[in-house]
Amino acid sequence: MNYFPEEVLEHVFDFLTSHRDRNAVSLVCRSWYMVERFSREKVFIGNCYAISPERFIARFPRVRSLTLKGKPHFADFNLVPHDWGGFVCPWIEAMAKRGINLEELRLKRMVVSDESLELLSRSFLNFKSLVLVSCEGFTTQGLAAIASNCRFLRELDLQENEVDDHRGQWLSCFPDNCTSLVSLNFACLKGEVNLTALERLVTRCRNLKSLRLNHAVPLDTLQKILVQAPQLVDLGTGSYVHDPDSETYQKLKNAIQKCTSIRSLSGFLDVAPRCLPAIYSICLNLTSMNLSYAPGIHGTELIKLIRHCRKLQRLWILDCIGDKGLHVVASACKELQELRVFPSDLHGVGHAAVTEDGLVAISAGCPKLHSLLYFCQQMTNAALIAVAKNCPNFTRFRLCILDPIKPDPVTMQPLDEGFGAIVQSCKGLRRLSLSGLLTDQVFLYIGMYAEQLEMLSIAFAGNSDKGMLYVLNGCKKLKKLEIRDSPFGNVALLTDVGKYETMRSLWMSSCEVTLGGCKTLAKKMPRLNVEIINEIEQTVASADEREKVEKMFLYRTLVGPRRDAPDFVWTL
Repeated sequence: MNYFPEEVLEHVFDFLTSHRDRNAVSLVCRSWYMVERFSREKVFIGNCYAISPERFIARFPRVRSLTLKGKPHFADFNLVPHDWGGFVCPWIEAMAKRGINLEELRLKRMVVSDESLELLSRSFLNFKSLVLVSCEGFTTQGLAAIASNCRFLRELDLQENEVDDHRGQWLSCFPDNCTSLVSLNFACLKGEVNLTALERLVTRCRNLKSLRLNHAVPLDTLQKILVQAPQLVDLGTGSYVHDPDSETYQKLKNAIQKCTSIRSLSGFLDVAPRCLPAIYSICLNLTSMNLSYAPGIHGTELIKLIRHCRKLQRLWILDCIGDKGLHVVASACKELQELRVFPSDLHGVGHAAVTEDGLVAISAGCPKLHSLLYFCQQMTNAALIAVAKNCPNFTRFRLCILDPIKPDPVTMQPLDEGFGAIVQSCKGLRRLSLSGLLTDQVFLYIGMYAEQLEMLSIAFAGNSDKGMLYVLNGCKKLKKLEIRDSPFGNVALLTDVGKYETMRSLWMSSCEVTLGGCKTLAKKMPRLNVEIINEIEQTVASADEREKVEKMFLYRTLVGPRRDAPDFVWTL
């Protein structure tokens, strides 16, 4: 195809939407590399330290949409120190300096300061979309800058962020001529809200499709918003508390009946269960529902609600639904494709936690299920084998037993055979998290059968170094491996170091790896960053090489050791 003009190649490349396919075509020849380089507008970087901002810009000078990830995934479980790093400011500064026409920025587990948001808002005239997931470091002052200066803003999506700020005036910073918003999500903010400014903003933005509110937005304001925005497709309620016999409740019920476009429902952060019948009229058309932050909905009210939702494809819910409730889901939601069941009480006290019975029911009733996150009290091999038979299309299977080393309660055997059935039956499995009593045998199964696996998360599992080696030798497409509290040591780490060149990262914490083993790895693989997180006050020079490292993070990089590592991060 080298004889085709570059304009034709560029048009052909436009049909390649995945980052992986774009990367592949860039390796064919130099001309394809150059065409792909100048035509790539969307870039995904899974580790902000894998490349420098300057090198990224040189590689993709016409980028308009950037997705950037910072801290390792185990930061979600408080295993990464608060001040580890992951700063977005150098990226924004570099793009602003080079005149990049950035329109979209999506950040996950990054440190985002108010100053960086201010710079972002003033540097990119056509900026349209900001998505922050599990980020920290900013306040509503930074959000006020985005609201004030981004004239064409279409999306502001804040998910799971740490924002310790109770001022609610940032919504009033949207100018009176702002009509471009299509998506607004501030459900994670804990502070008060200027309700008048919110109502005016919603009224102006006639193309608003997604709106997720925080707990400070009361039910009477929700009613007024729905009157002004019947076109909403995605709704996240705030405080859903009122007297069901009141005039406000009746007005809300009438407003919801006119919102026939709603397909996704979430919120209910504060809820009066007796008010739930008001939403029954839109439940029939729902394809997505997230009740993972609604502990006030349980028992009979929850089951009644689920029975009205027969088109659900995606359901996030708390385990207080119980096995009985999951049987209702299985019978009512035949189109379900994604299910997440979160723990409402990590200690299992005071609620009907789900077990293997609920999971088997779901797999039998929902054959289209392909993504699962399931927190439960117990699991059996027989149940996992049944699930594998009923739902062979899993691409994501994440199961967390609250007692992480609990065996099969019926046979008292490890859960190796059950998870072995999952990886053998689910040929397209890309992400796997497993728990329970597990030996090296399960890792042999994973290495043999999980040919498409890209991410594996392990905790409290295995007998010896063989377990880790089975995975590294067998899973050819593995990109991320996360291990904690497992007996894997230097032999497993150093036997096949070339494998890490094809992976994005390896995390090991509370394992048997020593400082000397990590130093050996760093010498053998200079193109990898090997970082030790040592929160005890000492230097790497004074540490005993025979000591076990508490936390190690290894990742592929093009730019060498990072410059912003704090003192407790040793880069070997």
